[in-house]
Amino acid sequence: MRTRIGTRLILGAGLSTALVIGGMAVVILRSHTAQLLAERTRSADQLSETIKSATHFDMLENRRENLHRQIRSVGELQEEGIRKVRVFNKEGRIMFSSANEEIGTSLDIRGEACYACHAEGRPLERLEIQARARTFRAPDGTRVLGLINPIPNEPTCSTADCHAHSAKQSLLGVLDVNVSLAEVDREIAHSRAVIAASAILAMLAGSFILWWMNRRLVVEPVAALVAGTRRVGEGDLSTTIPVSGRHELGELAGAFNAMTQRLAETQGQLAQADKLASVGRLAAGVAHEINNPLTGVLSYASLLRKRMEGDASACEDLDVIVRETVRCRGIIRGLLDFARPTAPARKPMDLNEVVRRAVSVVMTQLSLNQVDLSLDLAAELPLAHADANQIQQVAVNLLLNAGDAIGTEGGTIRASTRSGPDGSIELVIKDSGRGIAAEDLPRIFEPFYTTKGNHGTGLGLAVSWGIVEAHGGALEVQSEPGQGTQFTLRIPTAAGPQDTPDGGQPPIPTTT
Repeated sequence: MRTRIGTRLILGAGLSTALVIGGMAVVILRSHTAQLLAERTRSADQLSETIKSATHFDMLENRRENLHRQIRSVGELQEEGIRKVRVFNKEGRIMFSSANEEIGTSLDIRGEACYACHAEGRPLERLEIQARARTFRAPDGTRVLGLINPIPNEPTCSTADCHAHSAKQSLLGVLDVNVSLAEVDREIAHSRAVIAASAILAMLAGSFILWWMNRRLVVEPVAALVAGTRRVGEGDLSTTIPVSGRHELGELAGAFNAMTQRLAETQGQLAQADKLASVGRLAAGVAHEINNPLTGVLSYASLLRKRMEGDASACEDLDVIVRETVRCRGIIRGLLDFARPTAPARKPMDLNEVVRRAVSVVMTQLSLNQVDLSLDLAAELPLAHADANQIQQVAVNLLLNAGDAIGTEGGTIRASTRSGPDGSIELVIKDSGRGIAAEDLPRIFEPFYTTKGNHGTGLGLAVSWGIVEAHGGALEVQSEPGQGTQFTLRIPTAAGPQDTPDGGQPPIPTTT
């Protein structure tokens, strides 16, 4: 039977909490019991001292009847918890007692009432209060606290005429006071019940808190991760999981979201690469078949144009044929470049110099359209291992596209270079044009797809992407309608595995 991780955590934490709370309850109860017993012992000791003071002169003058009467009077205070009061002599014989039947009897000096004084084989003159106290159970089952109080031999006793004792005798007897612990036991039982109830409530509250925290921090995030993983397994790469907190499961949810996003991008890129490969194969065949007839059309149209110099109307029509045929040849050349791109001739290349040459090519056309072009080239930029002519072709194409996006009303283009991640360098071209709609962004690298209408062929970015792919780089675009567009060209600075005949698949451009 499968057990949830959260259930195991709750059981483990609950058991640990119960053990801790139980241990604390035992310690508190023992401490409280010891405190109550110590307080009762101090009260019994005060009572013992009071009895000694009250009977001092009767003992000194040997007034036995008064002693009997006072001890019986104290012993009758049953409601105050006093069970018995008695006086032993040094041999353990009961001389006075609140229980008449005990008077004259003897106790074993090894017994509970005598052992403390005779533990060392001789009477002790002074004992700590805890050493003089003992607890035992009466015949009725009630716990009783017995406290012995030694009666020392004072000078007044050793010099008195009535019953003088030897001055060498240090101890005359022992006063034994027995006090009921019934009230203490009731309070201990009450305390035990209160502590037990508090411990149970604490464990219940702790269990509820653990359950709530487990549900919020473990169960719900794990359930979301499981459900999200199943949706991704079914092919839904748009799945995202809410990041529920700054903890390990929250980080896992964030990593899961990043993974699904990368999977979705990779899937789109693979689909686009497959589409471009299919279109490339088709374009290569079509271009090859169309190129020869177009060459013939252009040649005969040019010949007819020379023969009919005097016919202005025919020359005008033939000029249209020649112009459109040349345009078709340009499209075919672009198709061939896309279908069978030339392998880059890699050499150390200064990207800043390539950008300057590209700017010099397009500057005149941009100036006519009132476009302000600014450069921000990074100093000490590393050299790239690339084909300078092909990279210049990409830069020119991106600059012309930026100018077309601005139109004839004027705007700004900013071209900058900088160091990129993982030992790469970047060219960033940002314009203030009309931007690209979100639905067009995923398709801008497809051949023949253009947002310029009849003005463009839709091959510029496709060819640029092929060049960047051959260099093992990346071409990224960021755009919002009305906010302009930014293209980022990233080129590795060192030769990579794509330089070898069996190198790995280079990165595919992405759109954001």
